[in-house]
Amino acid sequence: MPSPYRAIFAAPGTKSFSAAGLLGRMPLSMFGIGVVTMVSQITGRYGLAGALSATLAISAAVLGPQISRLVDRHGQRRVLRPATLLTLVAAAGLLLSAQQRWPDWTLFVFSACAGCVPNVGSMVRARWAAIYGGSPQLHTAYAFESVVDEVCFIFGPILSIGLCTQWFPEAGPLLASCFLAAGVFWLTAQHGTEPEPHPQEQRARGGALRSRGLQVLVATFVATGMIFGTCDVVTVAFAEEQGHKSMASLVLATYALGSCAAGVVFGLLPLKGEMARRWLVGVCAMAVSMIPLQLVGSLPFLAVALFVSGLSIAPTMVTTMALVEQHVPRAQLTEGMTWTSTGLAVGVALGSSAAGWVVDARGAAAGYAVSGVAGALAAAVALLGYRRLRTQAEQRPGAPVPQARGGSDAHDGDDRNDGRHEERGGRSKGVVA
Repeated sequence: MPSPYRAIFAAPGTKSFSAAGLLGRMPLSMFGIGVVTMVSQITGRYGLAGALSATLAISAAVLGPQISRLVDRHGQRRVLRPATLLTLVAAAGLLLSAQQRWPDWTLFVFSACAGCVPNVGSMVRARWAAIYGGSPQLHTAYAFESVVDEVCFIFGPILSIGLCTQWFPEAGPLLASCFLAAGVFWLTAQHGTEPEPHPQEQRARGGALRSRGLQVLVATFVATGMIFGTCDVVTVAFAEEQGHKSMASLVLATYALGSCAAGVVFGLLPLKGEMARRWLVGVCAMAVSMIPLQLVGSLPFLAVALFVSGLSIAPTMVTTMALVEQHVPRAQLTEGMTWTSTGLAVGVALGSSAAGWVVDARGAAAGYAVSGVAGALAAAVALLGYRRLRTQAEQRPGAPVPQARGGSDAHDGDDRNDGRHEERGGRSKGVVA
């Protein structure tokens, strides 16, 4: 591991909560695609599969920020465990109703209830911010967590699709539920690095989405999520048309692999320049990378095109989390990060649903047109909101960084404040997702 990455793990407890976060985030890449594969295996209906995936995403979009707001107010342990238990019960009902071929409405009810799954990535990033807030190490920590996200998306679909197609249809979502339980309960057992709750500040400030800069990020991520949702559904359908449905997981893994490689390099760079401009370039690069997907004719070509497209994902996600940390009050950081995931979830819902119906009506290759439209929409929203991101970043005054409950002798409050002052003076960066 390069020395900047080794350095961030010098603080006590960082290895444990990051490892727990890895387990807890595996369902992010496994459950939705597992449901798509499971339902298509059992019923052969991609429209239904896409609609269920959309229901999961919409439910998570509605419930996720509320759970994170409760976490900021009451702490991770008191909120995450009950939410996870409810998610596990709903997931069990979803698998049982699919296996028993119950009416379609039961699938949608359980999918809606399963959306209360905690956003584990935001919880882990909040712990990093509590330790390294305002220092250059936070950029490296966010980059590392973005790489962890992509590792999940490399291996998660392979596990989920492979188990569903080679063992039994419900195997992928079942394993994802086991990962969620293990990760969340391990994470919440670690008290020393848990950020302190802020009940009074939460009540006084209202919701994090009042930030105009966060509104821009969330709106852009709705379109970005459409790209991801489309790629999942259409890639599975395209691989089936080619006669190699089980290869869909490997093809999707190349998408995540490109992002992972870019994230590793991005975390090592001593970045300079305006953060909002860097974010805008990343979003536009994601949009342009959707063009080659319109020309796919074989699985090898699709794998290469997805790898190239993935190169812009992790740097954009890291910069997005840094912008959230810059635009949202510290007492609402977990909620703010979850709102970006909510934007992605809404986009995934729209993209997967639209792609499912297009695949059923026109074939798999036509489904990638949804990705192209989503990319153009993301770039347009980012361009329109760019000035708002710059203006609010210049006006927002500094704020104290929430300490982890256990504290850290190596990074006290004065060091953090000095680091933030130096950081903003040198490169307008408040420093993922």
